[in-house]
Amino acid sequence: MDSSERLDGRALACIGIALLTWSSAYAAIAYALASFSPGEVAFARLAIGALCFAALLAIKRVPLPAWRDWPQLVALGVIGLTVYHLCLNYAETRIASGTAAILIALIPAATTALSALWLRERLSARALAGLVVALAGGVVVVLAGGKEVKFEPMAALVLVCVLVTAVYFVWQKPLFARSGTLAVTAATFIAGALGALPFGLHLPRALAVAPASHVAALLWLGIAPTFVGYLTWNVALRRAPASQVASFLYLSPPIALLIGWLWLGERPTALVLVGGAITVAGVALANARRRTPAARTPMRAEALERS
Repeated sequence: MDSSERLDGRALACIGIALLTWSSAYAAIAYALASFSPGEVAFARLAIGALCFAALLAIKRVPLPAWRDWPQLVALGVIGLTVYHLCLNYAETRIASGTAAILIALIPAATTALSALWLRERLSARALAGLVVALAGGVVVVLAGGKEVKFEPMAALVLVCVLVTAVYFVWQKPLFARSGTLAVTAATFIAGALGALPFGLHLPRALAVAPASHVAALLWLGIAPTFVGYLTWNVALRRAPASQVASFLYLSPPIALLIGWLWLGERPTALVLVGGAITVAGVALANARRRTPAARTPMRAEALERS
């Protein structure tokens, strides 16, 4: 792990933006699925994101990554984006929302384990304890929120999402130093969109008959959770350890809860608020900085020697 990596103010701001946009994705996906197939939603989301990234590359005149990195970037895009979004969309039509929320909460743990094996990132006992506390709080939020939890074979789709997301987060970090965050993210989205193309061949026909509100949901998915969300998240990934950044994903359920409270007037129960507080406390514990012993001043050192 690079010793210069640290969770600074810019990284925290990027994580906050990513989590806010990602928290809106689940509802938007469910809304869009009323008019589009899971494959069409995945392709539209990735294609819109890829077009946004291509436009930003042209405006900022950022060169694409070197050709030697493209095989890895294509694999990252297909595994971490195409597979993830296809599995997530199909899962939303097949399994209970509470089941999906609990399984998705395993992403930070999977990312932490993969970071330790791949990037040699070390976590203290306090950080590991914080992750466990945060996971417990997230489960309380889901269960107390009244969401249906029913484990069934199709839940394996969500476990695939967990695995490929951890691979995507960790595998791309070494590429950031060589090609930059924007170029790497754009390249993976181009590959991801092309990988999802066979599943979106009938998208023009579906767009012609879909209500404007469902088309707007696709545009929102492509611009906010996809383009803005992934770009800001990857900026944070470049600046801080992957395991540390991933721990903030535990805050997604409390953020979604807050959005529902402020936007939809869905008042949470006391137990849900307790679960949210436990989650926040766990994330804070996992990311608390260890205090370093104060250096002895020359005067204090001299006094000690005389005694």
